Amino acid sequence: MNTQEITIAGKSKKPLKIKRFGYGTMRLTGEGIWGEPKNRPEALQILKSCIDNGIRFIDTADYYGEDVPNRLIKEALYPYPAELVICTKVGGARKPDKSWIPFNSPENLRVSIDNNLKTLKLEQMPVVHFRAFGGKGAPFKESMDAMFELQKEGKILHVGVSNVDPDELQTAMKMGNIATVENMFGHGQRTSLKHPWGDVSKGGEEILAICEKNEIPLVPYFSLFHSMPKKDDRISTIAKKYNATEVQINLAWLLHRSPWILPIPGTSSLKHFEENLKATGIKLSEEDMKFLD
Repeated sequence: MNTQEITIAGKSKKPLKIKRFGYGTMRLTGEGIWGEPKNRPEALQILKSCIDNGIRFIDTADYYGEDVPNRLIKEALYPYPAELVICTKVGGARKPDKSWIPFNSPENLRVSIDNNLKTLKLEQMPVVHFRAFGGKGAPFKESMDAMFELQKEGKILHVGVSNVDPDELQTAMKMGNIATVENMFGHGQRTSLKHPWGDVSKGGEEILAICEKNEIPLVPYFSLFHSMPKKDDRISTIAKKYNATEVQINLAWLLHRSPWILPIPGTSSLKHFEENLKATGIKLSEEDMKFLD
């Protein structure tokens, strides 16, 4: 894989330097982000291929599955390479009907961290994102206080946040060092989006400037989920120019949009995983980026 490096928590005493391309494990679960994958051997092979291809940032959560990706990660990769950064998310949980709910009180967060550590067989999580649920559940500052307390206890190396607006990000930054931000961001959907069921996915465009100014990597989720269905003619035009797929151009756009963006495209297909990797070798020109803007 040929792509530049990015530093996580560069201002801390224990920065993490990795290639600027990761993998998100959400799609390794069954239908509805629940249960075991349809093709378990292929899921394990994808995780092994991450390591073989230089990927050292793997994004997960114990409420995917539930806990399915974490178990797959342990089975495929343990004992882990020393430089591997496993990043999990806490703050949410699943009900028996598979709905998503806040799980963000200090007690909840401790349970989630301990569960991640146990399943992954780790003594310390390298990076943990607190996933905000738009004012639902515990107050944001109370949850962040708990995150930094767990960091002081040594259960978390670096604290990040997810699904935050600019005010929430600034609040978190005043409370402690924020290593990474995981918000929704892609060529087809850059700003916050309110879903029909009432939840809001906070956009990356609103907080990207803050991340760049403070050298905080932005980890985009749903970078392809909203982009691909829109069938943007500009993307298809550039794809033809480079004899690439539209997915690859969407990922290449992210890599060129800012040196502080760390894409984590997820897939349950080994073929698609290998195709995604090729996006790191596409060099878009300034004219291409202006055209895609």
